[in-house]
Amino acid sequence: MKTVTPEEMRALERRSEEEGVSTDALMERAGLLAARHAWKMLGERSYGSQVVILVGSGNNGSDGLVTARHLQTWGARTTTFLLSPRDAAEPKLKQATLVGAPVVDASHTSALSEVQTALSEADLVVDAVLGTGRSRPVEGVYRDVLAATNAERAKRPDILILAMDVPSGVDAENGTADEAALIADATVTFGYPKAGLFRFPGAAFTGRLTVADIGIPEHLAADIKQAVVTAAWSQAHLPTRPLSAHKGTFGRVLALVGSRNYVGAAYLACMGAARSGSGYVTLAATPALQALVASKFTEPTYLLLPSDLDGDPTADGAAAVLDALPDCDVLLAGCGLGQHDGTNALLEQLLLSSTSLSVPVVLDADALNTLAVIPDWWSRLQSPTVVTPHPGEMSRLLGVSISDVEGDRVATARKAAAEWGVTVLLKGAYTVVASPEGDVRIIPFANPGLATAGTGDVLAGIIASLIAQHLSPYDAASLGAFLHGAAGEMVADDIGNTGMVASDLLPMLPRAVKAVREGSFVGGLHEIA
Repeated sequence: MKTVTPEEMRALERRSEEEGVSTDALMERAGLLAARHAWKMLGERSYGSQVVILVGSGNNGSDGLVTARHLQTWGARTTTFLLSPRDAAEPKLKQATLVGAPVVDASHTSALSEVQTALSEADLVVDAVLGTGRSRPVEGVYRDVLAATNAERAKRPDILILAMDVPSGVDAENGTADEAALIADATVTFGYPKAGLFRFPGAAFTGRLTVADIGIPEHLAADIKQAVVTAAWSQAHLPTRPLSAHKGTFGRVLALVGSRNYVGAAYLACMGAARSGSGYVTLAATPALQALVASKFTEPTYLLLPSDLDGDPTADGAAAVLDALPDCDVLLAGCGLGQHDGTNALLEQLLLSSTSLSVPVVLDADALNTLAVIPDWWSRLQSPTVVTPHPGEMSRLLGVSISDVEGDRVATARKAAAEWGVTVLLKGAYTVVASPEGDVRIIPFANPGLATAGTGDVLAGIIASLIAQHLSPYDAASLGAFLHGAAGEMVADDIGNTGMVASDLLPMLPRAVKAVREGSFVGGLHEIA
C-alpha cells in the first residue's frame, strides 16, 4: 500500500474529483468509516456512550461532523465542539444538527471549561481538529483544548482517543510533533497512510493505525514510489510450497557467519534461514567454530574453512566458498564474523574480487564493517546484493553521524541504495527497505522487544532463505522484514516485549508464515473499507 505526503494526498483528491469521485463523497466515506471504528472501539458500551468530537476548520473538521452525525444516529450521546467558527448553513454542520447532535461553538477561550467538563464525562474523544493541516505551532484555542484532552487522559487512562487521519499536532510529512500534540489510542487515516505516521516522534502519538479506503481510484497512486508492506502483500508474495517438492525446491543457503566470540550468531542466522523455509542450510565454518556449534545444530550442514592459529578464517577460505557457490542459491555473510585480519581479507577477496559470484549476496554486521573501511566498495560488488545495516553500521558506511542517518531514514536508505546499486534494509522501528531504482517500502512494526542482540542475525537468515526460494532481493528483504516483525509481534503477544530474546523468534517464524499465508495475522497495518 502506498504512503503519501500531504501534498501527494491533496493531488490524489483533486484527480479523484476529475474522475468523478467528489470531495463530498470522500468526506462522507471518511466520516462513516471513522464512526464505525469509534463504535468498534467502544464495544459493549457503544450504545449510550458519551462521545466528544473536537472539530477544526478544514476538511478534517468536516469529516468529524459526518462522524458525529452517524454516532448520534446510532445511539451514542455526542457533543461536538467547533474550535473554529463555521457557517451554520454548511451542509455537514446542518446534517449533524438535524439528527439531534449537539454542537457547541468553542472557538473562544471562555468555552474551555465547558469542553473540560464534557471531557471529564467522555468515554471516547474523536480528534478532527487538524488532520494533515498542521504547518505551524499549535496555538490558541486549539492548543488549550488539545492540552485539556491530554490532561484528562493522564487523569483517566480508560478514556479512548481516536484521531482522524493524523493526530492533531503531528506533522503528516515528517513526523515532528508539537508540544500539544494529542496522544491517540488509535488513528484512522484516509485513503493512504501518511508518511509522518511512520516517523518518530510522531509515530508514538498514533496508537493503532488503520487505513480507511474512502474510494480514491487505486491507479491514481501508481507513480508514488513509497509504500508500506501489508499482510495482504506479504501473503501474495510468500513462496509456494508444492506437494511434489523436495529439499532442493526450496533452495540452499550458504552462510559465512559466526566466530568463536559470536557462536550464537551462527546459530541464529542459520536457523532463521531454516525456520523460514529454506530446504538446505550450510554453515561455512572453521573447525574450531564447528566444534563449538555442533551440539547446538542439528539441521545445517558444514563447509569447513582453513583457519589461523587462533581458529579464525583465513583468506584461503575464499576458494572453498567459491567452489561451493555453484551448488547454492544465495550467500549470507557477516553475522558475528568478527573483525580479524584473516576474516577481513577473506571477505574482500570473496566479495570484491574480479571473480563473479554465481548467486545473490546478503551482507550483515561484520561484513558491513569490513566494507565500511574500503573506498568505493560498492563499485566492486559482483552480484545482486542486500545490505542490512542498523543505524550505527549505516553511519560507518556513509561516514556520517547516527543522528544524520536517523534524521530521515527513508531519504538515507533511498540515497544509499541508488548510490551503491544494492537493496538497502535500514533496521530499526519501522524498518526501511530501499531498491536501487528508488522505490521504498516501510515495514509497519515498532517493537522494543526486538531491540536485543541477535534479532538482526535471524532477519538476515530469513532474507537469505527467501532469496534461495526465488524471490528478488528487494522482495525478499521486504517480505523477510515483515515476517520477522510479525514473529516479533506474536512473541510479544505471548510473553510481552520485556525479556524477549532472539531465539524466541525461531519457533514463532513458521507460525507467522502460517498466519500470513492463511490471512489470519492481525498485526501490522490494518485496513477497512
